[in-house]
Amino acid sequence: MAEPVPASKDRRPASTRSIALLFLKLGLIAFGGPAAHVALMRREIVERRRWIGERDFLQMFAACNLIPGPSSTELAIYLGYRLAGPLGLVLAGTLFIAPAMLIMLGIAMVYVHYGSTHVAVSALNGIRPVVVAIVAWALLDLGKRILTRWALWPIALGVFGLSLASVNPILLLALAGIASALISLSRVAARPRGTAMVIAGKVALPLAVVTAHPGRLATVFLTFLKLGAVSYGSGYVLFAFLHADFVAGLHWLTNAQLADAVALGQATPGPVFTTATFLGYLFAGVPGALVATLGIFLPGFCLVPFLDHIVRLVQAHASARAVLDGVNVGALGLIAGVTVLLAHTALHDPLTVILAAVAFPLLIWRPLASPALIALGAAVGIVAGR
Repeated sequence: MAEPVPASKDRRPASTRSIALLFLKLGLIAFGGPAAHVALMRREIVERRRWIGERDFLQMFAACNLIPGPSSTELAIYLGYRLAGPLGLVLAGTLFIAPAMLIMLGIAMVYVHYGSTHVAVSALNGIRPVVVAIVAWALLDLGKRILTRWALWPIALGVFGLSLASVNPILLLALAGIASALISLSRVAARPRGTAMVIAGKVALPLAVVTAHPGRLATVFLTFLKLGAVSYGSGYVLFAFLHADFVAGLHWLTNAQLADAVALGQATPGPVFTTATFLGYLFAGVPGALVATLGIFLPGFCLVPFLDHIVRLVQAHASARAVLDGVNVGALGLIAGVTVLLAHTALHDPLTVILAAVAFPLLIWRPLASPALIALGAAVGIVAGR
């Protein structure tokens, strides 16, 4: 069990109440995706409150990338665990997730009742190209940090091609990990003293097909539980799994609705994974929203208490680091595949192409501008649809 962080000359004690209030606040104001979430946590916890030291904070964030699931949410859970043990874990994680979950639930209700109106369809037509730009930016940003050696490129390209052929994403991640391990072994065999790898068109929304259906609850829970347990790489790789399971597999979702879910996850505060709340409501009403949210976040709550052991295991075994590298590279290939699928749905006329082309360089310049760009896309879509 994690012990609460002791007070020292450089650190201040954290009460349970102050931990709860801080993570509730972060859940309400943390717009902009995982990078913005981590930056806000660092400012509040390291700089302002001095509950955790800079080095410890960075090591904790790096550790969260070793397990599947939303890294910024797992960082919130891990921070709560370090500061106040199991109670801190529950409070920090739950209160960081809850505001976004409730907001997404409200949006889902509005979407189901008004998503087929002319204004909503026009707004969504303007939002979807911005979503393509956001996911493309994420692909570029992650690629610069993950594809650190040319030997990893064939793995990413292979996963990308096979994902477009509808090969199961979990199988692709497993194959990517194995391929990376084999490359690592071949390098070690060739150079016994070498170093180990570094961890490194307008369409009315067919809402009738996703109306509430209590019989789907078990499938919703188990599918989102699986997604929470295998979604390595970033929140964006989640959308590749959503496409495989709910668009291509169960046919409960369309590509357009998937693009809308991505957009709403970007435009609201808190974890991108609360997209599960939105989709759960579409699939099975309020119970579906609750079980989907529980399923996708449950693995993170269960794995975080073991993070210190996982870090030691990965640091001690070069083969484990190589497999993890391969899984992250495979996740990059999955994100590339879902980018193509979203672009095929969203870019259907000159205006949508222009919106994506303008949004992409703006995101490179100002990565935290995605909520504003989504609002701009909606406004342009409404004006153009009149």
